[in-house]
Amino acid sequence: MVNTVKLLRKHLLARLFKNAGLRQDAVAVDDGAGTVINFWLPKHKATPSENGVQLMKPKQRRNAVVLLHGFAADGLMTWAFQVGALAERGYDVYVPDLLHFGRSTTASADRTMAFQARCVAAALRRLGVEERCTVVGFSYGALVAFKMAAACPGLVRSVVATGSAHVFTGAVKDALLWRLCPGTTFAELMMPESAGGLRLLFATALYMKLRWFPRRVLNDFLRHKVMSANRQERTEMLEEMVTRDKQASTPVFHQVHKSHSLQFHK
Repeated sequence: MVNTVKLLRKHLLARLFKNAGLRQDAVAVDDGAGTVINFWLPKHKATPSENGVQLMKPKQRRNAVVLLHGFAADGLMTWAFQVGALAERGYDVYVPDLLHFGRSTTASADRTMAFQARCVAAALRRLGVEERCTVVGFSYGALVAFKMAAACPGLVRSVVATGSAHVFTGAVKDALLWRLCPGTTFAELMMPESAGGLRLLFATALYMKLRWFPRRVLNDFLRHKVMSANRQERTEMLEEMVTRDKQASTPVFHQVHKSHSLQFHK
């Protein structure tokens, strides 16, 4: 039987990315662990190198926007309806798959958000993005974005965060579970194994309610690798995602603010 999510990704979502002038490519990060970050990046900026890695042209005249997805999907499924608007307004759009999502892989045992941030930042630099990019993060992606901003003030000019605080503490986790799904563990919420559990996850992440959503599509989503792959690694990532309350602190950012804003409307 045909997987509806696979068809949706191939014939709608990927087409939206391509129509926005993006292409897909893999960027190797020289970290000794064979880390590879899968990117959607601007077609007009890619140029082949001798070793087969796609590198960016040295001059970058347009502002770069980096879109980081949440925990329930990869970059393609999260940002398909935003990339066109940003590209149309003249931004260079970069959409990576975070490690253990999509086609991004690593042999490293590090599951921290700091490691995710370092790898994305290193990949961006290999692509020629050296400074003044805006990082937009949803949920888990926003937490990674804050790590990037704190560690790389010269690379990250600003962060746009949605569905997330700057730190995810045990108290925040407990309050979230109590409000949304009492009796459910964090792993059960974030990595559901049933259509009902997936419907609950989507209900917490989306403004639009999905009561009408066909059960077959939910089951196809569960069977597709976007949800089913690397479950052990993602379980370990969830454990590293939560900061102990006594260890929680506000990150220190050293960005120099200049007048600039994202523009979506004419």
